[in-house]
Amino acid sequence: MIQMTYITGDTHGDFHRVAYFCDAAETKSDDILIILGDAGINYYEDYRDTDLKTQIAGLPITLFCIHGNHEARPECSGGYKETLCNGGKVFIESKYPNILFAKDGEIFDFNGTKAIVIGGAYSVDKHFRLENGWKWWNNEQVNDKMKAYVEGQLAANNNQIEVVLAHTCPLKYQPTESFLPGIDPATVDKSTEIWLDGIEKRIQYRKWYCGHYHIEKQIDKLEFLFGSIKKFI
Repeated sequence: MIQMTYITGDTHGDFHRVAYFCDAAETKSDDILIILGDAGINYYEDYRDTDLKTQIAGLPITLFCIHGNHEARPECSGGYKETLCNGGKVFIESKYPNILFAKDGEIFDFNGTKAIVIGGAYSVDKHFRLENGWKWWNNEQVNDKMKAYVEGQLAANNNQIEVVLAHTCPLKYQPTESFLPGIDPATVDKSTEIWLDGIEKRIQYRKWYCGHYHIEKQIDKLEFLFGSIKKFI
Protein backbone atom coordinates (compact mmCIF):
# COMPACT_ATOMS: atom_id res chain seq x y z
CA MET A 1 0.00 0.00 0.00
CA ILE A 2 1.32 3.44 -0.94
CA GLN A 3 1.28 6.07 1.80
CA MET A 4 -0.63 9.09 0.52
CA THR A 5 0.24 12.62 1.61
CA TYR A 6 -2.24 15.50 1.50
CA ILE A 7 -2.04 19.15 2.52
CA THR A 8 -4.44 21.82 3.77
CA GLY A 9 -4.53 25.22 5.46
CA ASP A 10 -5.53 26.34 8.96
CA THR A 11 -8.22 24.30 10.70
CA HIS A 12 -8.55 26.30 13.95
CA GLY A 13 -9.93 23.31 15.82
CA ASP A 14 -12.65 22.50 13.25
CA PHE A 15 -11.99 19.12 11.66
CA HIS A 16 -15.34 18.56 9.92
CA ARG A 17 -13.84 19.02 6.46
CA VAL A 18 -11.03 16.63 7.37
CA ALA A 19 -13.51 13.99 8.49
CA TYR A 20 -15.52 14.38 5.28
CA PHE A 21 -12.35 14.15 3.22
CA CYS A 22 -11.18 11.00 4.99
CA ASP A 23 -14.52 9.36 4.31
CA ALA A 24 -14.60 10.40 0.64
CA ALA A 25 -10.97 9.51 -0.05
CA GLU A 26 -11.09 6.32 2.04
CA THR A 27 -7.86 7.28 3.78
CA LYS A 28 -5.80 4.96 5.95
CA SER A 29 -4.28 5.70 9.32
CA ASP A 30 -0.76 5.89 7.88
CA ASP A 31 -1.76 8.43 5.22
CA ILE A 32 -0.61 11.94 6.14
CA LEU A 33 -2.44 15.27 6.14
CA ILE A 34 -0.11 18.26 6.47
CA ILE A 35 -1.78 21.20 8.25
CA LEU A 36 -0.01 24.48 7.52
CA GLY A 37 -0.29 25.90 11.03
CA ASP A 38 -3.12 26.94 13.37
CA ALA A 39 -4.48 23.44 13.67
CA GLY A 40 -6.08 24.71 16.89
CA ILE A 41 -5.28 21.54 18.81
CA ASN A 42 -3.32 23.24 21.63
CA TYR A 43 -5.30 26.45 21.91
CA TYR A 44 -7.17 26.31 25.22
CA GLU A 45 -4.61 24.25 27.15
CA ASP A 46 -7.38 22.59 29.16
CA TYR A 47 -10.04 19.85 28.87
CA ARG A 48 -11.31 21.34 25.59
CA ASP A 49 -8.05 20.47 23.88
CA THR A 50 -8.24 16.98 25.36
CA ASP A 51 -11.78 16.54 24.06
CA LEU A 52 -10.70 17.65 20.58
CA LYS A 53 -7.68 15.36 20.53
CA THR A 54 -9.83 12.42 21.63
CA GLN A 55 -12.25 13.19 18.81
CA ILE A 56 -9.70 13.51 16.01
CA ALA A 57 -7.61 10.59 17.26
CA GLY A 58 -10.29 8.44 15.63
CA LEU A 59 -9.74 9.90 12.16
CA PRO A 60 -8.23 7.40 9.68
CA ILE A 61 -5.27 9.64 8.86
CA THR A 62 -2.14 11.02 10.52
CA LEU A 63 -2.20 14.76 11.15
CA PHE A 64 1.17 16.42 10.55
CA CYS A 65 0.85 19.88 12.06
CA ILE A 66 3.09 22.90 11.57
CA HIS A 67 3.17 25.54 14.29
CA GLY A 68 0.94 28.54 13.71
CA ASN A 69 0.21 31.63 15.82
CA HIS A 70 -3.10 30.59 17.37
CA GLU A 71 -1.78 27.68 19.41
CA ALA A 72 0.79 26.84 22.07
CA ARG A 73 4.04 25.24 21.02
CA PRO A 74 3.79 21.53 21.92
CA GLU A 75 7.26 21.48 23.46
CA CYS A 76 5.97 24.05 25.98
CA SER A 77 2.64 22.37 26.64
CA GLY A 78 3.74 19.31 28.60
CA GLY A 79 2.95 15.70 27.82
CA TYR A 80 4.74 15.71 24.48
CA LYS A 81 7.84 13.72 23.67
CA GLU A 82 10.19 14.17 20.75
CA THR A 83 10.54 11.38 18.22
CA LEU A 84 11.43 10.79 14.59
CA CYS A 85 8.97 10.65 11.72
CA ASN A 86 9.75 10.65 8.00
CA GLY A 87 13.35 11.56 8.72
CA GLY A 88 12.70 14.58 10.95
CA LYS A 89 11.85 15.38 14.57
CA VAL A 90 8.24 15.70 15.69
CA PHE A 91 6.40 16.08 18.98
CA ILE A 92 3.82 13.46 19.92
CA GLU A 93 1.62 12.35 22.82
CA SER A 94 1.34 8.60 23.34
CA LYS A 95 -2.45 8.84 23.76
CA TYR A 96 -2.82 10.40 20.31
CA PRO A 97 -0.32 8.70 17.98
CA ASN A 98 -1.89 10.13 14.82
CA ILE A 99 -1.39 13.77 15.91
CA LEU A 100 2.14 14.99 15.16
CA PHE A 101 3.68 18.45 15.50
CA ALA A 102 6.69 19.15 13.32
CA LYS A 103 9.73 20.77 14.88
CA ASP A 104 10.75 23.99 13.15
CA GLY A 105 13.75 23.64 10.87
CA GLU A 106 13.45 19.88 10.46
CA ILE A 107 13.62 18.32 7.00
CA PHE A 108 11.13 15.55 6.27
CA ASP A 109 10.88 12.99 3.49
CA PHE A 110 7.41 12.46 2.06
CA ASN A 111 7.63 9.62 -0.43
CA GLY A 112 10.97 10.86 -1.73
CA THR A 113 10.13 14.59 -1.60
CA LYS A 114 12.22 16.55 0.90
CA ALA A 115 10.46 19.39 2.74
CA ILE A 116 11.63 21.82 5.42
CA VAL A 117 9.21 23.10 8.07
CA ILE A 118 9.16 26.77 9.15
CA GLY A 119 6.28 27.55 11.50
CA GLY A 120 5.13 30.63 13.35
CA ALA A 121 3.83 34.11 12.55
CA TYR A 122 2.75 37.33 14.23
CA SER A 123 -0.84 37.58 15.45
CA VAL A 124 -2.46 40.73 14.12
CA ASP A 125 -5.28 40.12 16.63
CA LYS A 126 -2.84 39.97 19.57
CA HIS A 127 -4.14 43.03 21.41
CA PHE A 128 -7.79 42.10 20.83
CA ARG A 129 -7.16 38.65 22.29
CA LEU A 130 -5.33 40.05 25.31
CA GLU A 131 -8.03 42.64 25.98
CA ASN A 132 -10.64 39.86 26.02
CA GLY A 133 -8.61 37.45 28.14
CA TRP A 134 -8.01 35.06 25.26
CA LYS A 135 -4.87 33.06 24.69
CA TRP A 136 -1.75 34.56 23.16
CA TRP A 137 1.81 33.20 23.25
CA ASN A 138 4.93 35.35 23.19
CA ASN A 139 6.88 32.61 21.38
CA GLU A 140 4.50 32.49 18.43
CA GLN A 141 7.21 33.57 15.98
CA VAL A 142 10.54 31.91 15.24
CA ASN A 143 13.28 33.21 17.53
CA ASP A 144 16.92 33.80 16.62
CA LYS A 145 17.94 30.30 17.67
CA MET A 146 15.26 28.75 15.45
CA LYS A 147 16.22 30.99 12.56
CA ALA A 148 19.87 29.95 12.86
CA TYR A 149 18.81 26.30 12.90
CA VAL A 150 16.68 26.71 9.77
CA GLU A 151 19.51 28.51 7.98
CA GLY A 152 21.99 25.83 9.04
CA GLN A 153 19.75 23.04 7.80
CA LEU A 154 19.39 24.71 4.43
CA ALA A 155 23.10 25.49 4.18
CA ALA A 156 23.90 21.84 4.90
CA ASN A 157 21.80 21.00 1.84
CA ASN A 158 23.52 23.61 -0.36
CA ASN A 159 20.46 25.86 0.01
CA GLN A 160 18.44 23.45 -2.09
CA ILE A 161 15.15 21.99 -0.89
CA GLU A 162 12.23 20.67 -2.88
CA VAL A 163 9.44 22.05 -0.70
CA VAL A 164 9.03 24.67 2.02
CA LEU A 165 6.16 24.10 4.46
CA ALA A 166 5.54 27.37 6.30
CA HIS A 167 2.73 29.03 8.20
CA THR A 168 3.32 32.49 6.77
CA CYS A 169 4.97 33.67 3.57
CA PRO A 170 7.92 35.83 2.48
CA LEU A 171 7.09 39.52 2.68
CA LYS A 172 7.01 40.05 -1.08
CA TYR A 173 4.21 37.50 -1.43
CA GLN A 174 1.93 38.87 1.29
CA PRO A 175 -1.68 38.87 -0.02
CA THR A 176 -2.67 42.39 0.95
CA GLU A 177 -6.24 41.78 -0.21
CA SER A 178 -6.69 39.39 2.72
CA PHE A 179 -5.54 41.83 5.43
CA LEU A 180 -8.11 42.37 8.17
CA PRO A 181 -9.91 45.73 8.02
CA GLY A 182 -9.37 48.06 10.94
CA ILE A 183 -5.78 46.99 11.57
CA ASP A 184 -3.08 49.46 10.61
CA PRO A 185 -0.44 47.50 8.62
CA ALA A 186 2.22 49.78 10.13
CA THR A 187 1.52 48.25 13.55
CA VAL A 188 2.05 44.66 12.36
CA ASP A 189 5.35 42.95 13.18
CA LYS A 190 6.59 41.62 9.85
CA SER A 191 9.99 40.41 11.06
CA THR A 192 9.22 36.77 10.23
CA GLU A 193 8.08 37.64 6.72
CA ILE A 194 11.16 39.83 6.18
CA TRP A 195 13.41 36.98 7.31
CA LEU A 196 11.56 34.57 5.01
CA ASP A 197 12.19 37.00 2.15
CA GLY A 198 15.90 36.43 2.63
CA ILE A 199 15.42 32.67 2.83
CA GLU A 200 13.35 32.64 -0.37
CA LYS A 201 15.95 34.64 -2.29
CA ARG A 202 18.82 32.42 -1.26
CA ILE A 203 17.40 28.92 -1.78
CA GLN A 204 16.46 26.86 -4.77
CA TYR A 205 13.10 25.19 -4.30
CA ARG A 206 10.29 23.59 -6.24
CA LYS A 207 7.25 24.62 -4.16
CA TRP A 208 6.42 26.81 -1.16
CA TYR A 209 3.19 26.17 0.75
CA CYS A 210 1.74 28.40 3.45
CA GLY A 211 -1.50 29.04 5.32
CA HIS A 212 -2.18 31.87 7.82
CA TYR A 213 -4.00 34.26 5.48
CA HIS A 214 -7.23 32.26 5.05
CA ILE A 215 -6.98 32.51 1.29
CA GLU A 216 -6.57 30.18 -1.70
CA LYS A 217 -4.07 31.63 -4.11
CA GLN A 218 -1.00 30.74 -6.13
CA ILE A 219 1.84 33.13 -7.04
CA ASP A 220 4.75 31.68 -8.98
CA LYS A 221 5.93 28.64 -6.97
CA LEU A 222 4.15 29.71 -3.78
CA GLU A 223 0.66 28.51 -2.87
CA PHE A 224 -1.64 29.67 -0.09
CA LEU A 225 -4.10 27.07 1.19
CA PHE A 226 -7.07 27.41 3.51
CA GLY A 227 -10.16 25.23 3.18
CA SER A 228 -9.12 22.95 0.36
CA ILE A 229 -7.38 19.62 0.83
CA LYS A 230 -5.02 18.66 -1.96
CA LYS A 231 -2.51 15.99 -2.78
CA PHE A 232 0.94 17.07 -1.65
CA ILE A 233 3.00 17.94 -4.75
